[in-house]
Amino acid sequence: MAVKEKIKIVYKDIERDVVENNEIVTDIVDADTQQKIIKQVTEEYEVSKSFNDSKRKKNLARLKLYNNQMRDDKAVGDPLMFTVFNTVHASLYDDRLMTIWEGRGGRGDEDVEDNLNALAEFDYDIMQKAELDYYWNWDAEFFGRGLALLMDFNRDEGIMSPVPELLDASTFIRDPRASSVNGDMSGKGGMRFGGWEVGATYYELKGLPGYFNIKSLKKDKETNSLLDETRAAHRAAQGLEDFPQKEETLGKFDNYEFRLLNWMTTIQGKKCLVTLGNSRSVIVRLIELKYNNKWPIIDRALYPMSKSWDGVSIPDLTEDKQRARAVLLNIAMESAKSDVTPTYLFDQIKIKNKNDLNFKINKFIPVDGDVTGAIAPVQKSTAHQYASLIMDVLDVSAQRATAATEVRQGIQSNKERTLGEQELAAAGGDKRFSMSAKIYGWSERKFWLQWYVLYKKHFKDSIDEKIVRIQGALAPIWRPLTRENIISTVDPDVRIESRLVSEAKRQRELESFGGFISVALADPESNKRFLQKKFGRLQGLTKEEIDLAFPPTVDELQAEDENGLLNGGKLPKILVTDDHLTHIDIHSKAVQNVYSVTHIRAHKKAMLVKRDRPDLFPPKLGLEVPSSQKGVKKAPETSNVAQ
Repeated sequence: MAVKEKIKIVYKDIERDVVENNEIVTDIVDADTQQKIIKQVTEEYEVSKSFNDSKRKKNLARLKLYNNQMRDDKAVGDPLMFTVFNTVHASLYDDRLMTIWEGRGGRGDEDVEDNLNALAEFDYDIMQKAELDYYWNWDAEFFGRGLALLMDFNRDEGIMSPVPELLDASTFIRDPRASSVNGDMSGKGGMRFGGWEVGATYYELKGLPGYFNIKSLKKDKETNSLLDETRAAHRAAQGLEDFPQKEETLGKFDNYEFRLLNWMTTIQGKKCLVTLGNSRSVIVRLIELKYNNKWPIIDRALYPMSKSWDGVSIPDLTEDKQRARAVLLNIAMESAKSDVTPTYLFDQIKIKNKNDLNFKINKFIPVDGDVTGAIAPVQKSTAHQYASLIMDVLDVSAQRATAATEVRQGIQSNKERTLGEQELAAAGGDKRFSMSAKIYGWSERKFWLQWYVLYKKHFKDSIDEKIVRIQGALAPIWRPLTRENIISTVDPDVRIESRLVSEAKRQRELESFGGFISVALADPESNKRFLQKKFGRLQGLTKEEIDLAFPPTVDELQAEDENGLLNGGKLPKILVTDDHLTHIDIHSKAVQNVYSVTHIRAHKKAMLVKRDRPDLFPPKLGLEVPSSQKGVKKAPETSNVAQ
């Protein structure tokens, strides 16, 4: 059977299913195909590893600067990197990015929007997104780029949600020419291949979807394991013992940890995930990645650079300054110690017994002759008088580079500054952090779009149901959701907003709208209901709270029902008693097709007729519009008015 056909069988048979006993391999992909895939992955791995080695090892070495527990006990470390890093990290983590789903004109978009917003908020806790964001941000700020894998879907009862996984950015190696995981809109700059090492036991792999041939895994720790090297660097920074050799005493089918390489690459024109074991000599998983022709990895950068994967990280800006401050600090300490216990010169003729020079409280030393000149300290160099100034300059330089000022660190500024100066400085810092939050928003938007793709792929129609908890205006509400409730005809879009920026924007709009609404409400022709509802939204009230305060009118309910007809290509009748302004407002949310446009025009024409011929609109009586407005099925000028 041809390679293409064999790979096609792999995708069909084991993408979601557990292979019987995890041991069938020849029925999935033949031996020749396996060797070709292994050869391709090995070549790509060697290219990527040699390219990434220097940067990867530099990042691992920086862990000691961040938290060095292996330094000499007599030396003092400077925490500049930790201080600046956590100031930036705390500011960006505190400003949670909000997810707002918006329909693109498909049928039932309003309900789908509401359901997706409720589902995303519910899944935020299920997926432990708060913890993921903390470590995802940490990797982006320390390594320049953080990576989150989003391809698994947990169908267990009570969960039924996508499963995000943080990839270790220090072990991930990738295509040398890549500037990001998936590149720009056209895919340019995306990686051709890349992967990461993982550790897993036999029983962790057994029963997982897609794995096979796992009994062939051997106890063979690779000498150049990326995972072992990373773990050793973390242990060294923490002052812990490294013990990889002790792992070999564990039994193969007990809790021995096998080293596996997860590798994403293109095979026969299809994006695939290949998992290799035994030093990349045996395939234990091979699946196609069907995610809109993109890799299911979301990358996040703090200070990205054009056409560059790594960008700029906080250690890039602070490493040299911390090292210099630590050197100056330890020199100053040694200088201070030498001043307390200096070296002396003494006159051997005047002082006969050297033991008399040993220090003792209330001790008298006999001197033969005048005591003047009997003993004097050795003249030496002291700590440079500008050492403190240099340390301050290094600190300020790091603060300027990252906007992690003393005020943001919770420290009172050393210099006396006016309130106006402090507010201007804080505002400037806010702008820089706001930019970083917007950049994080790029990856946040990709994350939630991929989240929607997983629901679209795994949530089955007429089979799956998920019950989500929504905090209502009066009490929590439990809402059951099926596929039709969250998957629209046209895929929705998602808007990401900074909580702090969004709140500031809402406050500005509220202040501006507050002055306008008093004038608008005084006009008898104004749409008072719209003004009141908008004012409620700007006050921060939810849609449910606004609906409780202003229950939908009969015209609003009727117009929402008519939207379903308009979306389906049908024209509803216009009643003589209709509130045309309300209908026009509600119909503007329908699909913009020939029927909705025609129907809105008919409402406008009915308003003109009512103005010019009020005698045609007696109470509870209808009116048929002129014959030119009949026959509306083929894009007429107006729709029928009921008799």
